[in-house]
Amino acid sequence: MNAFVKRGEASSSSEKDSSDGAAVPVRHRWRSSSSRFIAAYATLFSVAVMLLLAFIGVSTTQTMERSTDLIIEWQLNYFDAFPPGEIEGAIRDRLAHEHQHTAFYGLFDQDGKAVAGNVAMLPKLMPSDRTGATFEHTLSIDALQTSPVVRAMVLRRPNGQILIVAHDLTHILSIQRRTINALIVVGSLCLSAGVLFAWLLNRRQRARISEIQTVTRRIAAGDLAERLPVKGADEIDMLAHLVNHMLGEVERLMGEVKGACDGIAHDLRTPLAHVRAKLAHISDKAARYGDEDLNQRIMDVRRETDHLLDRFRAMMRISEIGTLSRRGGFEDIKLGELLGDIDELFEPLAESCALTLSLRSDANDIVRGDRALLFEALSNLVDNAVKFTPAGGAVQISLISCPEGPRIEVSDTGVGIPPGERSAVLQRFFRSERTQHLPGSGLGLSIVAAVVNLHGYSLRIDDAQPGTRISIECWPH
Repeated sequence: MNAFVKRGEASSSSEKDSSDGAAVPVRHRWRSSSSRFIAAYATLFSVAVMLLLAFIGVSTTQTMERSTDLIIEWQLNYFDAFPPGEIEGAIRDRLAHEHQHTAFYGLFDQDGKAVAGNVAMLPKLMPSDRTGATFEHTLSIDALQTSPVVRAMVLRRPNGQILIVAHDLTHILSIQRRTINALIVVGSLCLSAGVLFAWLLNRRQRARISEIQTVTRRIAAGDLAERLPVKGADEIDMLAHLVNHMLGEVERLMGEVKGACDGIAHDLRTPLAHVRAKLAHISDKAARYGDEDLNQRIMDVRRETDHLLDRFRAMMRISEIGTLSRRGGFEDIKLGELLGDIDELFEPLAESCALTLSLRSDANDIVRGDRALLFEALSNLVDNAVKFTPAGGAVQISLISCPEGPRIEVSDTGVGIPPGERSAVLQRFFRSERTQHLPGSGLGLSIVAAVVNLHGYSLRIDDAQPGTRISIECWPH
């Protein structure tokens, strides 16, 4: 029964959460493992693709430079084999046969003046002998307006001449860029397909979890006949099978306990009724002898017997309410008229106890419910308020319209309920030490809690300063 008190607090916290956004705030979606898995997958895939592209770029660049350096070094050795007077002719012959314009040659004297070749001038940053260097649009070529990206190597001959050989890297770099672009496109498509598939899987799993949540709420509301949906044989279905098996065992055990309690209550109620009837006969006979002490003792036993019978009736009533069909006998109820009937019923009792009973109603809201059960539950609340309020106090019944629906409040100026006992008072047979001297079975609020649970409402106990205020929020929770 503790859930009836906590349900009001939980509903207020859920209203705060829902006020921040939609029914399922976006910030809550990232709490699911599947959403975090999608984010982690996208991040890891993106990092992996970037590392792969970096590796391919570095690897192809190094391979390209090594292969180009081998060709350039072979050509340097070829030209270096010519004597000083013949190397110029060799360079001109080679340029004459160079139709693709991918190789460039230059021969300079020791002062840096061009002697032969199509390299117009020496680069500003001269590399060491036979050391490859890449020049990005900085090597001046006679036949070209725009200098390409080239790989060059320099050789200083013994007579002071400087020989430079360069190769165009434009074609190789174009292949490299196309390869990287293709990997980027394919990687993006794979990432998009993976994220889409993960999103669809996440949507399916969230739909299943939503179904399980809906069923779980009905189970938590007391409908133990419900079972979690099973649609396959994955991990969620395995867990659903286990929970369903557990629910079956819980329902069976609760049914056995309930059956045993109901049987005990029913079996004991009959002999107690017989005892009460026999005590009435004994009391009549004792009155003939004029023994007042014996007659008083018999009356005390009869009151105790009546008290036990009242407890068994209340226990049986709680059991009957728990077994009712949830929506079977529900109808439209005007709460204003219902509270008016209760106020009229308890007004003479309040006057006899020197109490002020008042009714405050903002509207005559209509709800779906069982009128007889709601009348019984509210009667128990007003009866308790009248019972535990000293003479000269006040009891107020209120009907308040809220955005979610109507709220019924019964407040008094009595002894109040300590915060530590507000959950316990909804349990069967609980009696506070401060009210032990007053008559009662400790089952009145248990009946109220059973009716509230049947309707799916929420019950809340607060401090009225002084006294107690019990609120029933008449909308589904």
